[in-house]
Amino acid sequence: MEGQQLQQVLNPQRLKSLQEWLQKNSITLTQVNGQRKYGGPPPVWQGPAPGPGCEVFISQIPRDIYEDRLIPLFQSIGTIYEFRLMMNFSGQNRGFAYAKYGDPVTASAAVMTLHHYRLPEGGCLTVRKSTEKRQLRLGDLPNSTNQGELLTVLRMLSDGVEDVLLKMVGPKGREVVALVNYSSHYAASMAKKVLVQAFRKRYGISITVKWMSFSKSKHVAENGQDDDCFTPPALNPLPKPSITPPHLHPQPLLHDVPSHPLIQPFFRAVGGPAGLRDEMMPQAPVNHDAVSQLQWICELYRLGTPQYEVRFHRTSSDGFLCFIFKILIPGLLFPLCGFIRILPGTSIQAMKAEVYRAAAEQAIQTMCKVSNLRPF
Repeated sequence: MEGQQLQQVLNPQRLKSLQEWLQKNSITLTQVNGQRKYGGPPPVWQGPAPGPGCEVFISQIPRDIYEDRLIPLFQSIGTIYEFRLMMNFSGQNRGFAYAKYGDPVTASAAVMTLHHYRLPEGGCLTVRKSTEKRQLRLGDLPNSTNQGELLTVLRMLSDGVEDVLLKMVGPKGREVVALVNYSSHYAASMAKKVLVQAFRKRYGISITVKWMSFSKSKHVAENGQDDDCFTPPALNPLPKPSITPPHLHPQPLLHDVPSHPLIQPFFRAVGGPAGLRDEMMPQAPVNHDAVSQLQWICELYRLGTPQYEVRFHRTSSDGFLCFIFKILIPGLLFPLCGFIRILPGTSIQAMKAEVYRAAAEQAIQTMCKVSNLRPF
């Protein structure tokens, strides 16, 4: 009787199509805690794992539509690093999934292209940027909880734990809570499923586990502060470039740099800063592309290679695409963060290049102003 009821719930033809697709393409799906995952990374992937802002959230998926229809559809936008379809015990999907791309611009293109996409089998997909929450709030912890010991325990019970911060909250400051940062949204979501039961079973403690919300990102989203330098959660705030941060007075922005602390002109009419022999200086970029210029500056002052992290924020009412960026330069004391607005381009590659160019341009301006240096 149960087998007949399950047969009525599932569509045999759709299941057969899924199995044929998996065999034909030599694809393996892994199911863990109600999520069926492809990739992370896939066999053809080259390079590092994607950073923040590369994942999209897909909802309104018909319950009998599976990876054989969804993955090729989202792969048509760009190479997928990971695809996760939420499943229930009956074998149906739960109506939503996550697709992660290699960069934020491709993820934004997926949202613009596939939001409200109508499937031939019926149904209209909803596609939005994933919030990618990575921080959990653990409540009702014992007052004697030690931060170092808790970190050790959490790393035993869950994967991807990066750090833990204990706080005293409540009207009288007597409730102990822990803010736990994970390496990815997937790691945090897996931990959220198991921590309550694990603490009760192993230690006889009843704790609460919730997602931690970021009031800063909500404030920016609601008020649309496009012109301010917005700092993503977990980063130290970066002041507006026109003001020298107070904490920079006792120490320079740059460290471990020739002619430290670099109060001399940034560029001269010919050549580079005084004190460097011409044969030791990297060749200046022939073009005026900001990405190349920033790379040259970092080579010139031995700051290390800039690392870009870009996340799509929202689409403004006037049609601009808004991105948040962070550039990590090893020789700087803090990351360079900011907010970018661009118009939709003719291709993903063109938009990605424009975002990186604008981010590099802002970074150069900030470096010059906070260090009292002179640009080109």
